[in-house]
Amino acid sequence: MVEQSEAAGRRNLTILVIAQCVAVGGTILVITVGGIIGLDLAPAPWLATLPVSLMVVGTAVAVFPATWLMRRIGRRYGFALAALGGALGALGGALALYLGSFVMFALAAFVLGAQIAFSQQYRFAAAESVAAGDAGRAISIVLVGSLGGALLGPEIAAHAAAPVFGVVWLGGFLAVAALFVGSALLLLALVEPRRLESDPDASPARPLAALLRQPNFLVAVLAGVVGQGIMTFIMTATPVSMHVVDGHSMADTSGVIRAHVLAMYAPSLASALLIGWLGIRRLMGIGVVAMLVTVAIALQGHAYLHYWWALVLLGIGWNFLFVGGTGLLMQSYLPAERFRSQAFNDFAVFGVAATGSLLAGSVVVRFGWSAVLWASVPVLVLMALALAWLVFGGRGPAAEAPAASS
Repeated sequence: MVEQSEAAGRRNLTILVIAQCVAVGGTILVITVGGIIGLDLAPAPWLATLPVSLMVVGTAVAVFPATWLMRRIGRRYGFALAALGGALGALGGALALYLGSFVMFALAAFVLGAQIAFSQQYRFAAAESVAAGDAGRAISIVLVGSLGGALLGPEIAAHAAAPVFGVVWLGGFLAVAALFVGSALLLLALVEPRRLESDPDASPARPLAALLRQPNFLVAVLAGVVGQGIMTFIMTATPVSMHVVDGHSMADTSGVIRAHVLAMYAPSLASALLIGWLGIRRLMGIGVVAMLVTVAIALQGHAYLHYWWALVLLGIGWNFLFVGGTGLLMQSYLPAERFRSQAFNDFAVFGVAATGSLLAGSVVVRFGWSAVLWASVPVLVLMALALAWLVFGGRGPAAEAPAASS
């Protein structure tokens, strides 16, 4: 096994934090304005959120190709190529706006989503770049980089309303394309993380069926599925409900999305401390409670503060489920199983998130905001029951060696 120097690890973390900022910023731009652009370009109102949904679909579809490509050419070149793909997607979005093509805009969003399948691997690359005991901290540091994206994306959206070449929003997509090109160049300087599969002393990989028999693995994947799925479902519907249906200004809508994304990633500043203090399972339990409180607050009314508090708690709940689920996942597989386990987890997470995003537009347009909220409750109850099962009856064995070392 090739050991990574501390200097190389710090260099990688710096690069990955900046790349994460760009990736999140581009994603948030599409989430913030995608449904609004969809209403302008789509042939029917219920198709308004299709571009945002296709972005999530693109992520789900690209998960296994992304894993295969990085096993073949390495993290460095895989990440750099994906960033260039993000730039092409953003340029495609700009061209779609210029031509007024809904189909082209939806395809551009799909391409941007495929890039996310790669950027979701930043957290694993960070863990692979440092000593085993620092893996959790490295994951948190990369997620903290998303705070920059949380500020960048809505800021671009707020200024993108000013027409460029006579077209509203076009300038925002051109700006994101330029940022992705810069990110690609920076990622080429990444030091290739160590490849534990080459360790002659490593245990052989087990079949996926053996992983699926582990309670830790099952609940870890479920946490990602529920956290990402419910968050995407509610967040995708929010701009349409808030700006289009309830008439809140674009500035207020962007402000709510900005607060939501900040709440998603700000807890990562203290996630290592919280996990040490509360433990992974309690942290995930608090995440479920936060999401249930989200529903309760949002059902009280349609004022700005109802949306703001609901989306902030939604972000916190997502963070606790996502960070806790990632930590639990990395305890349940061996180093040689990392690509297989990570790919299965991310495909499940983003496959369900894509479904939630696709449903969000039609549900909020046809049945209203309350229907979106009530539909989330049974899924959150299921997550709570799964955590209770894990704590009281289904702990099961973890992997023989902690996968945090990967």
